[in-house]
Amino acid sequence: SDVGSQKERVVTEEEWLQKWEMGNIGFHKEQGHPLLQKYMDVLLNGRSGLRIFFPLCGKAVEMKWLADMGHSVVGVEVSEQAVKEFFSEHSLPYCEEPVPEISGAKMFQSTSGNISLYCCSIYDLSSLIVGKFDGVWDRGALVAVNPCDRQRYASLMISLVEKNSSYLLVTVSYDPNKHKGPPFYVPESEIKSLFG
Repeated sequence: SDVGSQKERVVTEEEWLQKWEMGNIGFHKEQGHPLLQKYMDVLLNGRSGLRIFFPLCGKAVEMKWLADMGHSVVGVEVSEQAVKEFFSEHSLPYCEEPVPEISGAKMFQSTSGNISLYCCSIYDLSSLIVGKFDGVWDRGALVAVNPCDRQRYASLMISLVEKNSSYLLVTVSYDPNKHKGPPFYVPESEIKSLFG
């Protein structure tokens, strides 16, 4: 199979938290992702004041870029450390509050109100909690999701976007028999079957 031995691979929430604790975050790009800079126009499509979703956001610097451009940014991340580092590294004051609909979840919001980061499992979110989005920057989420959860992930993402939204998705291409992931290899055919 073209996904090799990855099909059965599962990375637990604890493993992700450990990556953050150990600073094993090679996936974080200090300078932001060059593909977002290249395709920013595709994401924004000439529109201003958009609601943009960052699934599995980590401490992506692009959240600040888009907020500074006047957009409203919402992210979800399982690591509270990552969320707090995002705010401290950008010297952004924030407040923290529980999310009543999700047991144990917290929402960290910049005092300016244009960046809201949910600290919980992405699968606990719904459009009733976070609303719908005009754009999604999926830089490392689909490729981090366990292969067995991709359909669930894609269904959730589709439920969170407005009809005329833009969805930028970054994947990686390599021989999945030589690397166990993450990032996982997601063939183009599977992306098409997941998202249409």
